[in-house]
Amino acid sequence: MTDDAELVASSVHEPERFALLYDRYFDDIYHYLAARLGRENADDLAAETFLIAFRRRTDFDASRGGTFRPWLYGIATNLVSQHRRTEQRRLKALGRVSVEYALDGHEDQVTSRITAEALRPDLVQAMRDLAPGDRDVVFLSILGGLGYDEITQALGIPSGTVGSRLNRARKRLRRALGGQIDPTEED
Repeated sequence: MTDDAELVASSVHEPERFALLYDRYFDDIYHYLAARLGRENADDLAAETFLIAFRRRTDFDASRGGTFRPWLYGIATNLVSQHRRTEQRRLKALGRVSVEYALDGHEDQVTSRITAEALRPDLVQAMRDLAPGDRDVVFLSILGGLGYDEITQALGIPSGTVGSRLNRARKRLRRALGGQIDPTEED
């Protein structure tokens, strides 16, 4: 079995040698990412981990006492952090989106806008607190306007899973908003 450091070094001139490192460590990195962010994100981020490692393979320095596997985990951990920051920025942006209502009169619009503005921070925080899979289902339902069957196709998950995720998310969001309002309900 060829040493990791030798494979990294030889891959500089023979890039196909890097595939041996990919084969050796992909499952470990995938399982780590799946545990951190869920399986739905793990495939892409595991692939991105190896892409970054391949592009930066000349930065790997085995003489500093490091080994390749922990170096990969470092890259993967940085990607987890980036992923979470991106998701948080999206949720913050959602919290700033102006609320549009099709209401009868000006008074109804003003009342609804004030209510929505007051609830927005609680709603955004509740969305942040949802599990990523639950959040995806809510976003696809509300923002994408997709029904159960379409969400099933979009996420590649069973219809029952869509239903249970949406139900769980509705309960948590309703509870976060004082139990009176279901933000996932259509008017």
